Amino acid sequence: MTYLLLIYIKDNEWAALTQAEREGIYGEYRTLVGELMAQGKYKGGHELSPSPTASTVRVRGGKRSVTDGPFAETKEQLGGYFEVEAADLEEALAIAERIPSARTGSIEVRAVMPRSQPATSGGN
Repeated sequence: MTYLLLIYIKDNEWAALTQAEREGIYGEYRTLVGELMAQGKYKGGHELSPSPTASTVRVRGGKRSVTDGPFAETKEQLGGYFEVEAADLEEALAIAERIPSARTGSIEVRAVMPRSQPATSGGN
């Protein structure tokens, strides 16, 4: 089953790191991605630009509204994601705990709904 591992970080804490500290963390990410690729479990992933560069779109009454920044005011912002193949939720959780940002932020683990099944909420 495919899982999306959403990586939440604190933008201000990341910005406060030195370049050497960031490179060390990026090295951990590269190692993890390499291991997951060798196992055929890594399907993709990317770091996202900082949350202040985001835009949020809402459509109400047929009219589009665009606001700057993320949708919710939270302490942690979505910083990136991994898409992985795992046998079950337990394996996906085990992969999530190996993501370096889990030490200072959080990783939200979600199963990706197969296209043959209708979405249960939010619609697609």
